Amino acid sequence: MRVTVVVPTYNERDNLPVAVERLTALPVPDLHVLVVDDNSPDGTGEVADKLAVDLPNVVSVLHRTEKDGLGRAYIAGITRALDEGADVVIQMDADLSHPAEVIPAMLEELRRPAVGVVLGSRYVPGGSTASEWKWYRKALSAWANFYVNAILRLGIKDATAGFKAWQADTLRAIDIESIRSNGYSFQVEMNYRTKKQGIGIAEVPIRFEERTLGASKMSLAVQLESALMPWKLLLGRSL
Repeated sequence: MRVTVVVPTYNERDNLPVAVERLTALPVPDLHVLVVDDNSPDGTGEVADKLAVDLPNVVSVLHRTEKDGLGRAYIAGITRALDEGADVVIQMDADLSHPAEVIPAMLEELRRPAVGVVLGSRYVPGGSTASEWKWYRKALSAWANFYVNAILRLGIKDATAGFKAWQADTLRAIDIESIRSNGYSFQVEMNYRTKKQGIGIAEVPIRFEERTLGASKMSLAVQLESALMPWKLLLGRSL
């Protein structure tokens, strides 16, 4: 089983080598790391290229010429992973907020019948958010999940989760290349399409860590899109 971890990057030159080290230490045969760099001005792309030279059978790099959102970067990376024969594709941020050591448990859960995607979840028993988060950030995250589920009835605890393991067939079934949403609403749309196809979504607990290096990419535009996306999906509006 070929497992490809897609890691989008923008100004993550210090975090990326640590993320790759954690991934390559996992007891997962045939694991590959695809770095999708959006022309980072801090030289992350060059760091990724060096990792690919040092680990030629494990790390590869997809260079994009512009930064046009997390969703677009993931779609580019997932499409490349599928074209290269991945059986499982994992979404993972480069900022070290997602615990790589949970991946074996996610892959085990993905073997269950009818499960097409496994979420690394902050809101199932055993999961948690970073202790460094202020109360209002925890409240905002909890509210976002309540808001999405109230509108779309997804029935999952962490609807905005970005740490996911996908069966390749599920990604093809939801027509990943046709998704137009961006930012964090991209995660919601992928979950919604999966549910609409009648494909099972499972969740395993993770502790979501706060980034220690670099800056958050969250913007007002991303937040606005995320607020509008559930209504667009529900009403079938053009995305």
